[in-house]
Parts: sequence; C-alpha cells; structure tokens
Amino acid sequence: MNKTKIFFIIPTLFAGGAERVMSFVSQNLKKEKFDVTLVVIGFEKDSKYQISGIKVRYLNKTRVLNSIFDIIKLIKKEKPHIVVSALSHLNIAMGYISLLFPKIKFIGRHTIVSKVAEKYKAKNRNKLNLIISHFSSGYKYLDIILCQSKDMYNDIKDNFNVDVQRLRIINNPITDNFNLKTVKNNPNEVVKFVTVARLKKLKGHERIINAISKLNFPYQYIIIGDGPERENIFNKIKTLGIEDKVIHIPYTSEVSKYLSESDYYLMGSYAEGFPNCLIESCSVGTPIIAFKAPGGLDEIIDEGVNGFMSESEEEFVGNIMKSVKNHKWDINEISDSVLKKFNKEKIIIQYENLFMDILK
Repeated sequence: MNKTKIFFIIPTLFAGGAERVMSFVSQNLKKEKFDVTLVVIGFEKDSKYQISGIKVRYLNKTRVLNSIFDIIKLIKKEKPHIVVSALSHLNIAMGYISLLFPKIKFIGRHTIVSKVAEKYKAKNRNKLNLIISHFSSGYKYLDIILCQSKDMYNDIKDNFNVDVQRLRIINNPITDNFNLKTVKNNPNEVVKFVTVARLKKLKGHERIINAISKLNFPYQYIIIGDGPERENIFNKIKTLGIEDKVIHIPYTSEVSKYLSESDYYLMGSYAEGFPNCLIESCSVGTPIIAFKAPGGLDEIIDEGVNGFMSESEEEFVGNIMKSVKNHKWDINEISDSVLKKFNKEKIIIQYENLFMDILK
C-alpha cells in the first residue's frame, strides 16, 4: 500500500502550544499509512522538543520570509501529497505557495481568535494590520483552514472572507507524560497556584496578580514562562507587595510535575486558540480558575467539575475562595472530564480522517 506523504511545516520548535501540537501529531500518525516529514524553518539548536520516528528537516533560517524559496524547492523535490502549516504568517505564505502546486493539498492550522488578540498587540500594530489585511487573500488559497475551537471557527467565519466549506475544527490533544496525581494535597497547607503561559499582555497575568493580592490565606503562585511583559509583571508584583509569594520559572521541561504539585491552575488570558495547559492541568487532576475568554474554554471547563470561569476580578477572587474553602474536588472526575474528549487516540484519528478525506 502506498503511504500518504505529509509535510508538517512550522517556524521553530521553541516551547509553545503550536510547536507542541504540530510535533506531537506528526510523530503519532500511523506509520503504516503516513510518510511524515517535519520541516522546521529555524535551527535544531533552538528545539525544545525531542522528535523521533519521523524525518526532520531544519532549514536554518531566521524568518519565514527568508525560507520561501527553500520551502518551494523542498516541496518540488519531495512532492508530498499534503502540506500542513501552523501560525498565521506562515499559513499566509503557504497559501500563496500553494498556487505553484495545484495537485498538492495545503492545510493551515490557525492558532488564535484574531479579532480579540489584535487588541493586545499595540507594539506590533503595523505588522498585525498587514497580517489581517492579507489573511483573506493568503488563506483563501488553502484547501483547509484548521481551527482548534468553535470560537476560532466562528471568528474566521464572521470576520474574514473565507468559504466555510474549507473550515474544520479539531481540538488539541492531551500529549504524553501527563499522569493523574497520586496524592491529594493537604488543604491546611499553603495553597499552590500555577500558570504556564508566555509573559505577554494577551495572557492576562496582571489581572491574576491583582486578584490573588486580595486573598487572605497563605498561598504560593508559580509563574512558568517568559516574554516581553516580564518587567511590567514583576514590577506589578512588587508594587502589590506579594513578591515573597511568587516564584518565576522562565522555562522547564517538567510542566507535568508543577501541574501535579499545584492545587489550582489560574488562567487570565483575554483570548486563546485552544489552551493546552488547561487540558493538561485537568488531566493530572488539578482544577482551573479562569477568566471567561474566547478560544475553547467553554469546550474544556465543566463548571464545578473541573473548574470555574469568571467574568471579573471580583468573581475570580470569589471563585478561588469558594474552591479553597467550600468546594469538593474529585481528581478522577477532573481528569475524566478532559480525557474523554481530548485523549490522544481520539484526536489523532480525527487528523488521520481529515488527511484521507482531503485526498478523495
């Protein structure tokens, strides 16, 4: 049987949601059906993920724009049946490249609810406006635009000139190494909170910090991640006088360990694509306290079962207090709530079915 040849193309293998999902899916497709190559525009030395069982090609370029001719040459030489890309600027480029290869199917995996995200990217306004203006023209040449959540699907459908027949939804999978915590934390100890997210305005760290500064019980807050808002965030922490309660870890390969050791995951994002860390936190049995935001949260959070969503800082504080003082959490129910919907086997089959359907 001839295998379906697939290229997964991504700018880098830095630590990030798109990078994790693309590398995970590419490695877990059935080897007897798919011949997979992961194409990374950046450098191997920057990779945060171990890749095995598939071919990996590093183009050693610093920018997507500088890699265009290399990508074209590689596709022309290798002749894949399907090309899957991720992140808006690369998807736009791949849309235009697809015009050179009418027999190849091109899929762009979108990563954010654009109309909300643009409000929090003032420093990159010119670049963002360029992306938005080219969104419809670049994306319209892709065979499929892959959305991570219903919110993302609706954002593209309502705000961009895209044929809905080319839109698909596949949620992110729970990746490996996220196992159910074995010991329930003692509620009389210091309450442990954790957030795993890049330090940028869109992720809403400051409103989490505002909220927890009002808590009247002992707690520890671990922030995992780094980014352009680091100085502002930690100035805020200092101003509020809670620096002794906050631990910062710029990067770790042991996210599962920190999720398991925490009592609650806190999320402050104004928009998401489909937040991996929420399903990973629930999979180990750690419930979520989140601000309501577009990007799949209502597909993940089952109120009172695996977490609570909040409309305001006051409600966020109230949900923390309710969770710590009164609510009874069942770690098995928390884990089951996401495993039944986002387990690896279920999501990988959806990808495989998409690839087979697009070639019919």
